[in-house]
Amino acid sequence: MTAPIRFPRFFVTSPAPCPYLPDRQERKVFTELKGAHSDQLNEALGRIGFRRSQTVAYRPSCLDCQACVSVRVVACEFKPSSTQKREIRRNSDLVVTECRPWATDEQFELLAKYLSVRHPDGGMSAMDELDYADMIEHTPVTSTVIEYREPTTNGEPGKLVGACLTDRQGDGLSMIYSFYDPDHEGRAGLGNYIILDHIQRAAQDRLPYVYLGYWVEGSPRMQYKVRYRPLERLTRDGWQRMDREEQSKLIAKATAPRGEKAGTLGGARGKDGQPVKFPAS
Repeated sequence: MTAPIRFPRFFVTSPAPCPYLPDRQERKVFTELKGAHSDQLNEALGRIGFRRSQTVAYRPSCLDCQACVSVRVVACEFKPSSTQKREIRRNSDLVVTECRPWATDEQFELLAKYLSVRHPDGGMSAMDELDYADMIEHTPVTSTVIEYREPTTNGEPGKLVGACLTDRQGDGLSMIYSFYDPDHEGRAGLGNYIILDHIQRAAQDRLPYVYLGYWVEGSPRMQYKVRYRPLERLTRDGWQRMDREEQSKLIAKATAPRGEKAGTLGGARGKDGQPVKFPAS
């Protein structure tokens, strides 16, 4: 006879500057993931909009703001656009490997380069090697690091150009954090390719969804998530498919040229903000 799952205790963070929208404050509600049922708890919470950070599951709980919306791609019905087909062809020669969640110097160097170019003012920009190891290795659930490397002819591992910390759930893959070489010549669209590869992997494994985290309308850094269809978003009435016409308008807006570079957007501190820390007992 298995022991019953204990109802988790939830906590709320103090208000802090919003990592997505300027002049806003954020709060998060969170709980600890631990014990033999961590996978089941993480999956159940993921279905109601929680995300994982190390041993913590959290979701926004902001006063007077509901801009953060959980989104997921329906993997088995996904149809790539012409642009996405080009990105798949351009990067299909990469060697992709699922690795155990173990941090390496090579991964950290790539992350540091990525953050310095794409999110120089983000909440993760001050991470050191130990912080990165905590992010990767402190996982109570079924996690992998999926690496993307250049092909070689001598059998040796090629240059690491991308990686993603991914949780495997019963209903899909949850992309916790991805990063890649932002200056790689000839590898445009690496970040999109990593998402496309996850969608393909989920479909091949007959997993219905790929969880992309939060889409934040009004935050330019979060608009790439609307490019994958069909897309579902979590509403007060549960998961609902985004209307095709609405999504087409959002895609057109997301792909339109911007006057400012992504790295200099005022008030946007990064795509994920500060990791949530569980209070010391």
